[in-house]
Amino acid sequence: MKFAELAPADALGGIAVHTLRRGALVLKKGTVIGAAEVAALQAAGVERLAAVHLEASDVSEDVAAGRIAQAVAGEGVHVEAAMTGRANLFAAQAGVLVVAREVVDRVNGINEAITLATLPAFKPVVEGEMIATVKLIPFGVAAPLCDAAVAAGRGALRIAPFVRRRIGVVSTLLPGLATKVIDKTLRVTAERLAPAGASIIAERRVAHQQSALAGAIDELLTLGAELVIVFGASAIADRRDVIPAAIKAVGGEIAHFGMPVDPGNLLLIGAVRGVPIIGAPGCARSPVENGFDWVLMRLLAGLPVTRAEITGMGVGGLLMEIVTRPQPRLPAAAESQRVAAIVLAAGRSTRMGGPNKLLATLNGRPLVRIVAEQALASQACEVIVITGHQSAEVAAALSGLKVTLVHNPEFAQGIASSLKAGITAVPSDAAGAVVCLGDMPLVGPSLIDRLIAAFAPDRGALIVVPVSGGRRGNPVLWSRRFFAELLTLDGDVGARHLIGKHSEAVAEVAVEGEGAFLDIDTPQALDDMQRA
Repeated sequence: MKFAELAPADALGGIAVHTLRRGALVLKKGTVIGAAEVAALQAAGVERLAAVHLEASDVSEDVAAGRIAQAVAGEGVHVEAAMTGRANLFAAQAGVLVVAREVVDRVNGINEAITLATLPAFKPVVEGEMIATVKLIPFGVAAPLCDAAVAAGRGALRIAPFVRRRIGVVSTLLPGLATKVIDKTLRVTAERLAPAGASIIAERRVAHQQSALAGAIDELLTLGAELVIVFGASAIADRRDVIPAAIKAVGGEIAHFGMPVDPGNLLLIGAVRGVPIIGAPGCARSPVENGFDWVLMRLLAGLPVTRAEITGMGVGGLLMEIVTRPQPRLPAAAESQRVAAIVLAAGRSTRMGGPNKLLATLNGRPLVRIVAEQALASQACEVIVITGHQSAEVAAALSGLKVTLVHNPEFAQGIASSLKAGITAVPSDAAGAVVCLGDMPLVGPSLIDRLIAAFAPDRGALIVVPVSGGRRGNPVLWSRRFFAELLTLDGDVGARHLIGKHSEAVAEVAVEGEGAFLDIDTPQALDDMQRA
């Protein structure tokens, strides 16, 4: 291949290296320069342009890319026609992408002109998903190099289709494990299995005991389960623990316990009568990707998951920051889990139709003062009140109270701005903050103290919420771990969706009565409370 700056007449039969614009003329990169293009270039006053001429022994970019792509494509892979030196490869069926790393490396090592890029090995894919691309860097390549890439690339990629469809699930039970946790686990698991065309054929809930679990596993196998997942009420701690012991009790074997993937460390894999059994780690209850997914999808595709394969997952095995992981040690003053209280009192009371509800009185005291006094009477280390609308009047209503006033000049933008102002003002030695609403006067100090008592970062209780009858109320206590995320909120949207996002970090405190749910939003609500 010859590359040169040429006069238009000398570029005849060559390929334009760059897109060229001159007046009304647009000559796109990669255009083969024919007689019409030469005339147009000359008419536009172009004296020279960069062009390449392929030699007789060269293979054009599209032909080379297409040949190499066809070579690397194995079972279950479809190749689209090459364009501009690129041939894309797609999954022709749902399954797991199997990549021969050494083959891909061989192709990429032949010459810098030839590149092959793929999705990560063992990634689950759906039909039609792009899985790889072959790209020729120049406009052509010497035929021997193309031939070498074709020869080297055979067997690089294939799709292992999902073959295991019938899944059995066993959940073990211990006191304190809520039924709704198991129900949610089943929903999450069903959603995980759906893209693979698999479903739960039966589920059993038994005591966290070896004999009961062994019986349940045996029953599911009898029902035709092709894979069994065990969700333990307590994490597996040892090869001699309940779940591995139950697998052995029904004649099974333990292939491996533990994996260098986080989250997912406490995964166990075994088999009974040739059927894979997974002792699921606690993170498998969450829909967020974790090490359980890596093993589950391979098994659904009928791929072996050996000890060596699991121990080889360490590089890239740190999948995400785990919010329930213990925090770095705070200064000594913070070790007692000091928690600040934030009172949001900046709103415009638009639903009240005019007056500022926070200044309305109950038994002679403004609502905002009642809420602040309740917070001051709790174990909160500091009470921060966020003002905005009628800030001077709100500050006057709090006169004499030992609170920190923080004005939010952007209060009109919504509650998120006030929450961010409060989070920013939390003392650096506080491990968290309980966010109180200025229009909820029935939230007493005892409720705030119960939230603080339930706050246990070392045990994964990082968000604490009051609950009654399945309803979640206010206030909510947030670990400092989430402050950065809270600071990303915007508009008139609170942090409620983050509770669902980080459900594994939530601790619920059962409450009675309406105190955690009753806010004064309307004149009628205020009138009802004044009459009570």
